[in-house]
Amino acid sequence: MRAWLQLGIVAVLGGAGYLWHTQADAWGVPAPLSLLGLERPTAAEGPRAAPAAQQVAVVAAPVRQAPVVERMESVGTVRAREAVTITTKVAGMVTAIRFEEGQHVRAGDVLMELDSEALAAELYQARASLDNAQSQLARARALPAGQAVARARVDELETLARAADGRLRQIQARIDELRLTAPFDGRVGLRQVSVGALIQPGTAVTSLDDISRVRVEFSIPEVHVARVRPGSLVSARSAAHGSRVFEGRVTVMDTRIDTATRTMRVVSEFDNSDEALRPGLFLNVQLTLETRPTALLVPEEALDSLGERSFVYAIRDGRARRVEVQLGLRLAGEVEIRQGVRPDDQVVVRGLQRLRPDVPVRVTETMTRPTS
Repeated sequence: MRAWLQLGIVAVLGGAGYLWHTQADAWGVPAPLSLLGLERPTAAEGPRAAPAAQQVAVVAAPVRQAPVVERMESVGTVRAREAVTITTKVAGMVTAIRFEEGQHVRAGDVLMELDSEALAAELYQARASLDNAQSQLARARALPAGQAVARARVDELETLARAADGRLRQIQARIDELRLTAPFDGRVGLRQVSVGALIQPGTAVTSLDDISRVRVEFSIPEVHVARVRPGSLVSARSAAHGSRVFEGRVTVMDTRIDTATRTMRVVSEFDNSDEALRPGLFLNVQLTLETRPTALLVPEEALDSLGERSFVYAIRDGRARRVEVQLGLRLAGEVEIRQGVRPDDQVVVRGLQRLRPDVPVRVTETMTRPTS
């Protein structure tokens, strides 16, 4: 009976010693292995792997390196690069309209003419007066030395010739005002007048827009002002064009921030050779703030949040190390890690609820994710 009792005590002490030894690293308590006849592995031998029964089965995923683009969204409005409403400076009767609605015109093309018959008669008279004054001046200068007129007379004739020339130029300018021309290349809009109409100064005739390139205006919050500069990439979509994406660049930024909205106006320019973007069109705009070519990404499932702090379990040396991380962008199913993990790390994705810091783990499955 006494022998059996001694054998039971030895068995109990041996089991307790083995448990103490296997959990010593996790609990941080050294096991008196020498009492049990066991030796702790030396530094040269490295850490002894935990028994499979003590390892927590988890699903892991490697930290992925990929470029990420940080963007902000806004809404914008399309403006023509150059836009003007064609109006008249003088009153008159419309005698001819030289454009078709929606036509592309060149700078200097005549768009409309007003009645100029009266001014044409005045121009004829002014030209005759100029010819007469120039003829008298030429004869006075051509007289022989003995028949030369007084110098004062020559000066008077020169004055009369210049006055006649000025009168001619004045009438010609008034005639030019009766002919409306395009100030720049562009496309005319709808016609607002008809032939025979008597119009007054300021009457709108049509619109003219240069939309070969367009400007898109939008606003950005003041917190992004320092990250935007001329040349920043802008992409835009419109419900009118479905999935088509238009790309442009920031050309100019306002010098002031609106104190009411705490935003700043930004103007970007888009190529519009096919004239798909029309002035006044509403656009959903995405402005590129920063591009990081080698960001570290982990699945969102790997995050273990505690208040405003975030953690992941990185598998290092066969154990789950709880690491605090700094988050960046959130993408589809992934999150960027700015600080806390290494490119060669694996993070626990499933089985987080069974983990505690530095517990031995066994990876039963490695998740793979697309590289694009």
